[in-house]
Amino acid sequence: MPSLPEMMFGDNILRIQHDRGFGIEFNATDALKCVNNCQGMIKVACAEEWQESRNEPEHTKEVVKPYDWTYTTDYKGTLLGDTAALKVVPTTEHINTEKLKAREQIMFFEEVLLFEDELHDHGVSSLSVKIRVMPSSFFVLLRFFLRVDGVLIRMNDTRLYHEADKAYMLREYTSRESKISSLKHVPPSLFTEPNEISQYLPIKETICEKLEFPEKMEPKPEASLETTCVKSK
Repeated sequence: MPSLPEMMFGDNILRIQHDRGFGIEFNATDALKCVNNCQGMIKVACAEEWQESRNEPEHTKEVVKPYDWTYTTDYKGTLLGDTAALKVVPTTEHINTEKLKAREQIMFFEEVLLFEDELHDHGVSSLSVKIRVMPSSFFVLLRFFLRVDGVLIRMNDTRLYHEADKAYMLREYTSRESKISSLKHVPPSLFTEPNEISQYLPIKETICEKLEFPEKMEPKPEASLETTCVKSK
C-alpha cells in the first residue's frame, strides 16, 4: 500500500486472550492488510470536473500503482494462539440483542481508535473498536465507517459476543452500503452519525460464525476469557 491513513494508531490494540494463549485481538496493521487494492476505485463527487480542468497528456492520468484510497477493510479480528486456537465454524445462531439490552452492571468499557483519514477533505474513513464487559458476558463492536461526500456511505461492522457459560464466542459481520443519491429521504445531518445512519443502509453481506474454544476445556462460571488487554496511545 503506497499510502497509509492520515492518523494510524499502530500501538492501539484490543486483545482478549485466555490463559491458555488462544483469543482474538484487533489492531490497525492487520486491518489494513485486508484492504482490497484490486476492487473498483471510488471517485469523489468532483472527480470528473477536476479531470476536465486538467490539460496534461493522457499518460499523466495513468495510475502507476492503484490502491483503495478509502481504506475499506473487511477485517474481523486476528486470531491468537499457537498450540491452542479458536476454531471458526459457520453458524445460523445469532447474537441475542435482547440480552444486550438487559440492565446489567458494566464492569469495564473502552473504545479504541485504530485509524482515521479525512480523504483529502472529501469525507471520512475510520476504524474503531469498543468493548463492554458485564458479569455474565462481554460484547465487542469493531466498526469501519466510510463517507465519501456526495457519493456513498459504507459501514462494515463486526460484533463479537460471549456468554460466560458457553464454550464459544459468536461473531457477526455485516456490510452495509448506499449511494448518497439513494438517501435523499434521510436528513443530511445523519450522514456523520454512524449509529443513526446505519438503519438506512441496505445490507450487502452478512457472515455468522462461532469461534469455538479448544476441545477438552470446560467453561467456567465467570468470564471464560481471562485477560482483556487494551493498549491505547
